[in-house]
Amino acid sequence: MIIYSVIFMLLALTFYSVGVWSEKEQGTLKKWHLTVFWIGLIFDTVGTTIMSRITNGGFELNFHGITGALAIALMMFHALWATIVLIKNDTEMKLKFHKFSILVWLIWLVPFISGAIYAMI
Repeated sequence: MIIYSVIFMLLALTFYSVGVWSEKEQGTLKKWHLTVFWIGLIFDTVGTTIMSRITNGGFELNFHGITGALAIALMMFHALWATIVLIKNDTEMKLKFHKFSILVWLIWLVPFISGAIYAMI
């Protein structure tokens, strides 16, 4: 099971990173970015769910658990907000959205890295 969780987490990192940094590079939020954000969120959720089953059944009140829960909540909010921005076709927000995307991505990296460290010790 551990190999599946690692694969899903690496896929989450890949999809989310591609979405965030291509949005920054292209200078505006596009529909395909939104698709990649949602795919990254799904992979992260599946990987996290598998990991929680491996580690004695779920959420732990520690640094990794708290930052992980915050990161998934932020990813969900990020994907929902991107959806709203695109539905409204808000040009100004599409141009500024990358700033929020990078912030969420950086926050998401904290539990990703701490999870890797936690697994090694």
